[in-house]
Amino acid sequence: MNRKKMDECLVRTQAGDKTAYSLFYAETAKGVFAFLYGYYNNYARTEEAVQETYYKALKNIAQYRAGSDARAWLLQIAKNIARNDLKQAKRESTLSDEELAPLLTEQISDGCVFDAINRALDQTEKQIVILHVLWGYKHREIAVKLQMPLGTVTSKYKVSVAKLKKYWKEDN
Repeated sequence: MNRKKMDECLVRTQAGDKTAYSLFYAETAKGVFAFLYGYYNNYARTEEAVQETYYKALKNIAQYRAGSDARAWLLQIAKNIARNDLKQAKRESTLSDEELAPLLTEQISDGCVFDAINRALDQTEKQIVILHVLWGYKHREIAVKLQMPLGTVTSKYKVSVAKLKKYWKEDN
């Protein structure tokens, strides 16, 4: 399918033509699969990512600008999905629950930041701060890992930061 036909299909899809999107999918899915396979090197996971790519593309079809490069738009969506998946997989494989437990319970006293964290925060607050600041987890990921509502994690993080600021002012 050439660029003009791809653009045409997406513009028609924006207007509500589901047949146009089906045609777009049929003509481009193999290329998207080949593109994503380079990221995953796993047939099953690549198939899932292809489906996720087309789902997101359809969900965000209003963001497509008529006359732009439809293939580039679609592959950018695929690339973002693959990168996010691989980033999350790396985080999950980097730090298992067994490895996480000692890091979150160990009392580190270096007269510095860890000392402030250990003295000023309760166990849950300490876990949230360490996961967010040191390990780079997002609040949403911390909520899943600690089995808490997202709002609770966000709130506890803000309270923890305030406690640490107060601790530093009083101590220094």
